Order: sequence, then structure tokens, then C-alpha cells
Amino acid sequence: MHLGIKAKQIGGVSIIVGLTVVALSLFHVTSVASILLDESRARGELLANTIFQRAKNVVPGQADPWAAIKADGGLRDILQSSTVAGNVTYAAICNLDDVAVAAWPFATGTHLVQAAVVGPSFKVWGLEQLLSIYSSGGETLEVRQPILLGGDKFGTIRVGVSTRLVRLELRKEVKWVGVMGLLALMIAVVVSASFAQLMLRPIHVIRSGLTRLGRGEMGVRLDLPQQDEFGELGSFFNAASAQLSADRSQLADQKANLQSAVEHMQDEVAIFNPAGELLFANPAMLATLPPEPFGLPVDDLLTEGHPYRDLVHTTIGEKQSSGPVSAPIPRTTPDGAGGDGDEGGERLVMAHAIRDKDQQMLGVMLVARDVQALGRVQSMLNYSRKLMALGRLSAGVAHEVKNPLNAMTIHLELIKQKLLSANGRGGRRPGAPAGAGVAAVEAPPLDLGPALEHVRIIGGEIQRLDQVMQGFLKFTRSEDLKLQSISLSSLVDDVVRVVGPECAKAKVNVITEGLDRVPEISGDSAMLRQAFLNLALNAIQAMPNGGTLRISAASSRSRLVGIAFEDTGGGIKPEHLGRIFDLYFTTREKGSGIGLSMVYRTVQLHDGEIDVESTQGRGTTFRISLPLAS
Repeated sequence: MHLGIKAKQIGGVSIIVGLTVVALSLFHVTSVASILLDESRARGELLANTIFQRAKNVVPGQADPWAAIKADGGLRDILQSSTVAGNVTYAAICNLDDVAVAAWPFATGTHLVQAAVVGPSFKVWGLEQLLSIYSSGGETLEVRQPILLGGDKFGTIRVGVSTRLVRLELRKEVKWVGVMGLLALMIAVVVSASFAQLMLRPIHVIRSGLTRLGRGEMGVRLDLPQQDEFGELGSFFNAASAQLSADRSQLADQKANLQSAVEHMQDEVAIFNPAGELLFANPAMLATLPPEPFGLPVDDLLTEGHPYRDLVHTTIGEKQSSGPVSAPIPRTTPDGAGGDGDEGGERLVMAHAIRDKDQQMLGVMLVARDVQALGRVQSMLNYSRKLMALGRLSAGVAHEVKNPLNAMTIHLELIKQKLLSANGRGGRRPGAPAGAGVAAVEAPPLDLGPALEHVRIIGGEIQRLDQVMQGFLKFTRSEDLKLQSISLSSLVDDVVRVVGPECAKAKVNVITEGLDRVPEISGDSAMLRQAFLNLALNAIQAMPNGGTLRISAASSRSRLVGIAFEDTGGGIKPEHLGRIFDLYFTTREKGSGIGLSMVYRTVQLHDGEIDVESTQGRGTTFRISLPLAS
């Protein structure tokens, strides 16, 4: 039977108290028994001495001592009064043949049997006294005093003492001692239980803390007094709990990152135990398996001859990693069954043997990579390199074009100034000498209006072309992201303050929702601010007669936050929706066609997504998804 610490402590204290009570009670009872026996012996000896002294006075000078003793009235009175004294049962003067010459309460001439002598038994101590009292069975013990005549013994004085009367007195003491002992034992149990509860409280607190830790709670702390060893243990527990919470938090973040990475992998990943049963599969692998595949053996999941199945069996049988091998994979139907000989594509498959620190096999990790997807990725990389080279070439061409444009702008301004200067001097006829007198004939002033108008038009077109080139350079210039944790609430509030005057002028009401209820995002504050500002300005310009701009945020799917810019303007024509993010595409008369292209580029640089919905006559909504801060 299992006993708790509290039960052991109560039992231990109760046993100690019980043994102490028993020992003290036994000591008390033996002490009382000794006193009672001493009193009985003293009475017997006193009576025997009294009879001896009377007989000593009667016997000397008598021809027949026994007749004198028998006839003496004083001895008779002493013998008759002997039984009055407590536990004395009889008194007698016997001859050498143990025949009573004078006795009470039985008659003279009675032969007395031998009885135990009170002297040796009554001088012992402790348990032997109790044994002498309770083992005699109520028999009478005797106090004996010899009678001498002329130096020779001629009789004996015998006084009987009954142990039954001693037992009756002792029984009262035993009852009282038993009651007091039982009361002391009950008090000891109650006190020990209370003391155990007080002493074991820190242990209960520690056990409760350990139970909470076992359930996965984080940040568990114990509030224990610091004056004793339990306080030190509580401090150690709190330190260990804090470290464990930090480790759990770190492991949870690592697990979330790992799980997110595995779930978003295009590679198919699965883990099987040594028995070939499926333990884990990422979404890409689940697409090739039947519904509810976890816990099923590979033979039930894949058809015979399937490359995945064969590679798992090979790895488990040889306990060594297998592959990589390139093999066509049968296409699967929506219910997980294989197609009729149709192939789902080429895969590069490898099975890794998972081992513990003792090199014992724990399972198999199967990884399959789409060879065609690898080819597409390689093609995209090559295409990206070509685009980068084309971008650098375009940037160089644009830079070379800007220099002549600047020169043309300067020379147009010089031409304009010379025309105005020449017209201000009131021009002369051709061929007239410079120093001609007053009589010289001057040409009438020239009409420079049409010429200056042509100069203005040429200058405006050059300026527009320069703005186009600046936008092109800005779009193709590589940007270094300065990623940091950003609060959407503060970022949008800043944008709303900037567009406030424009909103007041256009009678546009700005509403923000949910910005303070989403976690922080990871991004470049300056670039995102400019992107949000472009979206807000576009929305305001789409509502020339007033309206409402609603900016809202909500947690999107895994590790993303969604931000929406919704206006109540006229909307975008369906044929224009597919081109709104194209560089230089605009439907406004004075638009540059760069703003939305920069928004799209900023979102792409942040590994985000942007989507647009528009209904003519009801408005347009731009939705952006950005990653959470790490």
C-alpha cells in the first residue's frame, strides 16, 4: 500500500507519541504498584512486629509458652483487629509444625499451608512487581516473623496479605492512565496533521507548479517564503520555469518557421516510421495521396511499382539512404487513386534514413522534386538575368538621352532670351551700319509671338520627356530594403495626415478600421509609406465629387496581414483592370502612369501580394497582403 508523505508523517508522530505515552504510563503504573505493595508489606511487617513484641512479653518465665500465648487476651485482641487493616487477610502464631496456636479469623489448631513470602517478591522493581501481582491469581502472600526462645526458634508469626486488593486499587490507576494516554494520542494526531499540512504546503505548491508545466503552461512561478530551503527551491523552480518558457517560445517560433517553410515548399516531403506508416506529409505530398493517409502503411497509400513506395521499402530494408533517382510519377485523381497509366510528371526522388544518436533507425524522409518545375525555375532565372541586363541597358540609354534633353532645354532658353533681346532693341534693317545717324531708316519691330509659342511647346515636350525618363530610371533602379517591424496603425495615421488637405478639398471622408488589432508587419517604412500614399491619392482623385475612403486591416492567412483601400468612386473599366499596374498606363489626363507601377513593385519587393476589385459606379478596392514581423 502506497502512503503519502502526510500519512507517513502523521503515522510517525503518532507512533512516537504512542510509545512515549505507553512508556510513561507503564512507568506510572509500576510506580503506583510499587507504592501499593510497599504499603501492604509495611502493614504486614508492622502487625507481625506488634504480635512479636506482645509474645516476647508473655513467653519469658512461663513453663508452657504455647499455653501462655493461647491464654493471653492482648494477643487475641491484636489478632482479631489485624483484618481491619486494608488488605491483611489473616494473622496467626504457629508452632514449628505450622499449626495455628493463636489465629484470626480461623480457629486455633488449624494447619496453615505454605504460602509465598512477601519479602523477596515485594523488593523487586518494574515489570516483575506487576507480574507478581497479576500472576498470583488472587493468592495470599505472607509476611513471616520467627519467634525465638533461648536463642532457638520455637514458632512463627504469619500475616497474610492479599494481592487481589492491590489489583483492585491498581485497576483504577490503569483506567485513568489509559484515558489520559488515549487523549494524548488523539491530540498528537490532530497536531501532527496540522503540522504536516503546514509543512507540506510548499510541496503541494511545487507539485501544482510542476503539473501546470506538464500541461504546457508558460511562465509558471511559485510564491514561496524565502526564509527556508523551500524558498530556495522555489527560486530555483522559477528560474528553471523562466528558462523553459524561453526555450519553449524559441522552439515554437522555430517550429512555426519550419512548418511554414515545409508547407510552402514545392517539393513533396513525407516521413514514415520504421514500419512504413506515414507520420507527416506536407501539402504538396498530400496532393498525391488518398484522403486521411496518416497512420496508414505505404503499401495502402501507393500502388505496387510506385517509385515512392519502392524507394521507402528499399531504405527501410537496407537501413541506408536511397537515391536520388529520376522517375515518372502516375497522375492522381481527386480521390487519391492513380490514373489510367497517365503520368503526373518527372520527379527527382530521394529517401533519407533518419537515425538517432546511437545510429538506430527512427524513420524515412521521402523528398520528391518536380524536374519540370526545376526547368521552369531555371528558365525564369535565365529570363530574369536577361531582364536585368536589359534593365541596365535601358537605364544607360535613358541616362544618355537625359543629357541631350538637358542641353536642348538650356539652348531653347538661350534662343528665347536672344529673341526677346533683339525685339527689345527695335531691330534694324539688314545691312545698316551700326553707327548710322538719326536719319537712318529703322525696321519695324518683329512679331515674336508665334516663334515664342513654338519655343514653349518644344520646351514643354522636352520637360515631359525628361519626366518620363526620370520615372523610368526610378522604376528600374534597384532598391535596398531596410526591413524593420512596422505598426500599420502609425503608418496609416501618417498617410492620413498627409492627405488630409486633399480630402478636405475633395470632400472625402476617411475611415480606418482594425489597424490597431493586427500584429506588426516587416517592411521598409519609407517605401510602404509612399505606396500607401499613392493608393490614397488615387482613391481621392477617383472621387472628385466627394465620397468615402475606407482603410482597413485584418489578419490574413498564415503569417500575412491584409490591408484594404476602398473608395466609392466611379470604378475602373473592365478592359483597363488588366493594365493598371503597367508602367506609364494611365486614364487621367495629367497622370504619369508611374504611381501604381511603383506600388506593385514595392509589394513585390516585400514578398507580398496585391489584388484589385472594381465595379463601375460603386468604387474600387485595392487589397495588399504583407508578411508579419519575425
